[in-house]
Amino acid sequence: MDIKPEQTVGPGLDKGLALPLMEMFATIQGEGFHSGRPAFFIRLGGCDVGCTWCDVKESWEAGNHPVTDIGEMVRVAAAQPARFAVITGGEPCMYNLESLTNGLHDHGFQIALETSGAYPVTGRFDWICVSPKKFKRPLNGSLSMADELKVIVYHRSDFKWAETHATLVPDHCRLFLQPEYTHADQVLPEMVEFVKTHPRWRISLQVHKYIGVP
Repeated sequence: MDIKPEQTVGPGLDKGLALPLMEMFATIQGEGFHSGRPAFFIRLGGCDVGCTWCDVKESWEAGNHPVTDIGEMVRVAAAQPARFAVITGGEPCMYNLESLTNGLHDHGFQIALETSGAYPVTGRFDWICVSPKKFKRPLNGSLSMADELKVIVYHRSDFKWAETHATLVPDHCRLFLQPEYTHADQVLPEMVEFVKTHPRWRISLQVHKYIGVP
C-alpha cells in the first residue's frame, strides 16, 4: 500500500527543499544489482525523457504531483524498518536532491539513485544506477559516476547501444541488460546468447512484477 504523506506546496522547489512527489512505499528492490533487497522507494514526478515503453508514464507531468516538503518525506521514510532508500522517477535528477539525500543519510539510510543520466547528479548517493535512453542521451558526467549501468533491451539494436555506453562508465561499474517487460519473451533468448559471449554483462529481470509487489 502506498504511504500518503502530508502534502504541502511552497517556494522550496528550486532549492530542493520540497519536490513533486508521486508516491512513497516500502517494498523490495526488484531489479538490478540490489534485486531482492528491502527498500523504501521515493518516486518523484516529472520526466522529459519520453520512453515510449515507460511503465510509469503517469510520473511524466510534474504538475500532477504535489510539491512535498523534504522533511515530511524523510519523516515517513524513517518510520520504516528498511534503511535502504531508492530515489527514482520520473527523472529525479531534474531536481536538486541535496536536501533529500542529506536528510536520509542523517537517519542512517544508504541511498540509491535511479536515473537516465540526462541531467547532472546532485546530492550524495551510495549507489548510482544509470539507465541510458535513446530518447534523451545521457551526460558523460553522469555516466562517469555510475556504479551500475542498466540498459533496457527492446530492439536488437540495443545491444550495440549497451556496448557503446559500457565504454563510458568506470571500470568498477556493474553492467546489466534488462528486457523491456512486454517484450521479454522475444528478446530474452538473444540476451542469453549475448551475455554468454560478453561475460561482463548480467541479465536483470523485473522480479517485483513477477511476484506482485510495487
